[in-house]
Amino acid sequence: MSASRLRRFTGSTPMMDSIAGLQLGFSHALTLGNLGWALLGCFLGTAIGVLPGIGPALTIALLLPITFKVEATGAFILFCGVFYGAMYGGSTTSILLNTPGESGSIITALEGAKMARNGRAGPALATAAIGSFVAGTIGTLGISFLGPVVVDLALKLGPAEYFSLMLLCFVTVSAVLGGSALRGLTSLFFGLLLGLVGIDLQTGQPRMTLGVPELLDGVNVVLVAVALFAVGETLYMAWRHTNAAPQVRQVGSIMMSRQDWRRSIGPWLRGSLLGFPFGVMPAGGTEMPTMLSYYAERKLVKPEHAKEFGTTGAIEGVAGPEAANNAAAAGILVPMLTLGLPTSATAAIMLSAFQSYGINPGPMLFEQQGALVWTLIASLYVANIMLVVLNLPLVGLWARILKIPQPQLYAGILVFATIGTYGISNSVTDLVLLYVIGIIGMFMRRFDFPTAPVVIGMILGPMAEQAMRQALTISEGDWTTFLTRPVSLAILLLAVVALVGPRLYGRLVSRAP
Repeated sequence: MSASRLRRFTGSTPMMDSIAGLQLGFSHALTLGNLGWALLGCFLGTAIGVLPGIGPALTIALLLPITFKVEATGAFILFCGVFYGAMYGGSTTSILLNTPGESGSIITALEGAKMARNGRAGPALATAAIGSFVAGTIGTLGISFLGPVVVDLALKLGPAEYFSLMLLCFVTVSAVLGGSALRGLTSLFFGLLLGLVGIDLQTGQPRMTLGVPELLDGVNVVLVAVALFAVGETLYMAWRHTNAAPQVRQVGSIMMSRQDWRRSIGPWLRGSLLGFPFGVMPAGGTEMPTMLSYYAERKLVKPEHAKEFGTTGAIEGVAGPEAANNAAAAGILVPMLTLGLPTSATAAIMLSAFQSYGINPGPMLFEQQGALVWTLIASLYVANIMLVVLNLPLVGLWARILKIPQPQLYAGILVFATIGTYGISNSVTDLVLLYVIGIIGMFMRRFDFPTAPVVIGMILGPMAEQAMRQALTISEGDWTTFLTRPVSLAILLLAVVALVGPRLYGRLVSRAP
């Protein structure tokens, strides 16, 4: 029985369902074992977020082989702890090194590095950590209470609407968010090709296996994620490595003055409320809300503090964007859990982890795996508290992590990637694929081809194919079914606007006198 039908008989509401779900989730999340997984994830995530160029996607990709040994709840609590922790840790690199590790931390570096240069690294790190906590909490509340609402809406969609929705996801992630639509769509096409390898489930015929028996079961998504985000990224960073030692600014006291608190509270709340909706949208991400938050704070700052922007560093320019970054990151989990649509590289890798357990995120996930989902959401609240405790007192430790020699770090990542991949299937063919795809990933990074669309195309490609076939079976082969159903047509029009709109706007602007 669906959630909406169950409510007709019980008289419950989505809010009541969310509160009951959270009670169930906390009863599982507060067990000793799950608290241990959350603590480990938060610690690893923060440490990884601090290291330049190594983000949550790479880390979770390296940890994916544990899905074959660890039970699902513990693994996903670990992954989400890493995800949230990396968002926290990224601000440390931006402020102390002026080197953003993630695209969402670029704006934080604008004012944070200037504050550090003027001896105020401690308050900058403190406002970033507390802002991350505020935003993470607001974002997790959004997941808790918005998720069931999205599920109710999603249960009304048919195969035609799902195919159109996946097409919209393909377009927005590949053509809109990247620097070049052609490069993004090329990466997506590569991912779709990888997803087609193996046995066709409807006809039973092998596709694109090249006569290799090991490919009859398809290419393992975990292998591709590790190849692109661990091997490929590491080879690229080693290629670009220089022997110059990083100049880490001194942290000093992390205490914020009363004025710092007064100046930060507004940006924390505004950034959180701005960032979360962007994360939920298929064309979301963290770059746009952090930029909007930064420019909003520049407009709203009091005149006596306006001169600090771009000179000595304004604390509002750290608090707002960092909150927007973390709230958007939380919002990314909504479409992944409720619709099965990943809108970022990290979400795509987490989706592949769900598939490793035979779990398909989507509208039925809250019913079929209710205990898992609500335990995961409850663990996000726990992780937020853990991260504040870890970030502020241990900021000196995170600063020392920045001095780890990078060649040893690269070698360690490659060793773990190789051992983990071989441990999945004990197959030499998988190791060959790991490094072939990894080298392709290295060149993709070198020539600015986004890697996220590859994993998203590989995961959603077979699902989109299945939805398309189901829709055509229901309509008896009538392709106009995608246009005659109003919701499907509206989604397809959005995809066309997303693909063509920015190019038309750019041409109109260039022709304007």
